Amino acid sequence: MNVEDLLNDKNINPKAKTEALAKFLLVNKISLSNLIEFAAQAKDSPKATCIESIEFATKINPSIANIECLEFVSKCHTAKAPRVKWESAKVIGNIAHLFPDQLDSTIVNLLINTAHDGTVVRWCAAFALGEIIKIKHTHNKVLLANIEAICEREEKNSIKN
Repeated sequence: MNVEDLLNDKNINPKAKTEALAKFLLVNKISLSNLIEFAAQAKDSPKATCIESIEFATKINPSIANIECLEFVSKCHTAKAPRVKWESAKVIGNIAHLFPDQLDSTIVNLLINTAHDGTVVRWCAAFALGEIIKIKHTHNKVLLANIEAICEREEKNSIKN
């Protein structure tokens, strides 16, 4: 079964689709490049499902991610659809430590998303930024000042934490 057939199968619930795609990624039944290629052309809902499956898979095995994956999910931070934004931020949280020198544009977009109207978008951006800070890279000098400002304006403790 290919990605499009799986996502269009009305007999499979959305969570099962995400889990199946993640499993296929982990056992090399589908390639990350093929999934990204499909997702890049997909509408928001299937795109978000593909990104969520990447998030599930990279949570288990971050090393499946490559620079193409980083670049794809980084671009997704500028999407209109909130789910695309938050799923891509969770992927960044899982893989940032693999690409410490390639995070500049990602950090900029995550910082922008910390001011988004959607709580989940802000929470996921904060999660990803927190994971980036743990890397202890030169980004932290600028990033820490931005994080303090975010904490001052943020009303929800779950995001501040």
